[in-house]
Amino acid sequence: MIISVPATSANLGPGFDSLGLSLDFRNFFHVEKAKYQSIKIVGEGEGYLKIKVDNVFVKIFMQNLEKTNIAKDKYSFFFNNKIPISRGLGSSSAVISGAIGMAQLMQNGSIDKQKILDTALMYENHPDNITPAIFGGFNVAIVEKNRVYHLREYIPDDIRAVVVIPNRATSTKHSRQTLPKYYSSVDTIYNLSHASLMTMAFAQKKWDLLRIASKDRVHQYRRMKQYPVLFSVQKIALDKGALMSTLSGSGSSFLNICFKDDAPRIAKALQDKFANFRVLDLAFDNEGLRIEKE
Repeated sequence: MIISVPATSANLGPGFDSLGLSLDFRNFFHVEKAKYQSIKIVGEGEGYLKIKVDNVFVKIFMQNLEKTNIAKDKYSFFFNNKIPISRGLGSSSAVISGAIGMAQLMQNGSIDKQKILDTALMYENHPDNITPAIFGGFNVAIVEKNRVYHLREYIPDDIRAVVVIPNRATSTKHSRQTLPKYYSSVDTIYNLSHASLMTMAFAQKKWDLLRIASKDRVHQYRRMKQYPVLFSVQKIALDKGALMSTLSGSGSSFLNICFKDDAPRIAKALQDKFANFRVLDLAFDNEGLRIEKE
């Protein structure tokens, strides 16, 4: 059985821990019953012994099979990973939701996406990444009494994502430690208004409002200060015509949204300037987690 889960970009500027979207850039998780347990990794993480010895997917998968009659079976795991690790593109959310979904599929022969999402809260208590990873598209999500409430909007194919992936990992836990514990009412209202405008801009396809709507006073500047080259990434993207340019999650990757016709030019300008970074011209994903055919 094969499940794939897309990369995600969360926060989107002012939507701290609430807004996120899905990118057409996937990890593939292949699991089958076997005589002996084995793990093979291709792509991101294949050179890390720790990921094989202490694999998060395997742990979560087995935990979610604990009370079933197939919990004692042995499995072979094959991971084809495209999503960079610790770069703000939802690699952990892909692993978490993929493992829960695979456990459901093994047990029931089908998946329940809302159940996967609510179960994922046990492992990831912020819904801005796990929600688009599971449902695809642009998502607004909140947590209330251990349940995720969310709304999704389809992202049309006439806009693209130009993603800049620096060669430097970022720890979300460490990144959060740079943020203040309290915010002023002025900054809080600023972010509430801008996140609300961004939500309506996606809903009504008012792409010209994204540059204003994506401004933030809660987290982005403080995080970018830890890696100042990101200010140059943002400036070049906006100067070249990006509709918005924001830190992806806690970084270090940067998400630039633009019209489809502008994407190659923006991607080239960024790659020429930042030769040591990866620059990807990606479509958005509207499916989220899916079962793949053999």
